[in-house]
Amino acid sequence: MTETKPEDVGKFVDAMQLECTVLYPTAALAIGLVQEPAWACAVSRAYNNWFHARYIKTDSRLKGVAVLPIQDPQAAAEELRYAVEKLDMVGAFLPSAMVLSKAFGHPDFQPIFHMAEELGVPLGIHGAPSRGFGFDFFEDQGQVHALEHPFPLMIQFTSIVCDGVLEKFPKLKLAFLEAGCGWLPYMMDRLDYEYETRGARSFPNLKKKPSDYVKECPIYITCEPEETSLAHVAQVVGDDRIMFPSDYPHERVYGEFLKDIPELLKRPELSDETKQKILYDNAKVFYRL
Repeated sequence: MTETKPEDVGKFVDAMQLECTVLYPTAALAIGLVQEPAWACAVSRAYNNWFHARYIKTDSRLKGVAVLPIQDPQAAAEELRYAVEKLDMVGAFLPSAMVLSKAFGHPDFQPIFHMAEELGVPLGIHGAPSRGFGFDFFEDQGQVHALEHPFPLMIQFTSIVCDGVLEKFPKLKLAFLEAGCGWLPYMMDRLDYEYETRGARSFPNLKKKPSDYVKECPIYITCEPEETSLAHVAQVVGDDRIMFPSDYPHERVYGEFLKDIPELLKRPELSDETKQKILYDNAKVFYRL
């Protein structure tokens, strides 16, 4: 694997005419698959220190999110404080795919959410590994990639909402990343139906419909420039909750990334105000830039 150097990212920021960018990890997206908690702690600290020294100190436009050892939630909370206060990280990344036999709605993870809410920093939930979700048998990467981001996100979203994380931490900023935005209204409808059908018997931690938490709490999502449902999602969820992602330098050739913003700006069904929010305002609010 070749490293994307700080100067490479800086050139990309210039080409895209960006003020700054928030960088997520590549290999460390698999931190959730580490089975030994102590090793997860060591890897997380090493990555965070390395990123600060390699990127943040090189170019102030390059912002970072911390990698956290979710295998040890209390240590993860402490790592989050360290990364924000000592390393100038703007938030943290949570892996949607992990070897733990529980999702983020489990009470064990509450120290992480409490710390993020206390610090006022966001958490971005991001997938990549496809292990254990029922499509390991696919032989083509295209089929795997179509599913490996949205399915883990939907699992974590269901757990976080239905197990009452947003009820307990209403100011917690969460983003669900790199699966597009079209799945969110669908899941809001699905969970609302179950809530209305089963009520407190299945949802003892909720005091209102799942969709109400999404609309009233600081829940964000990233879109894709070509998504046909983008305007619908902006109407249902709110255009102040959608952010533009680049995903540079993954999977595509350099020139393809440069087309993304111009293509989004051409969308006739989106108002200029909505485009301004998606491309600029929302990320500034979410990451406190």
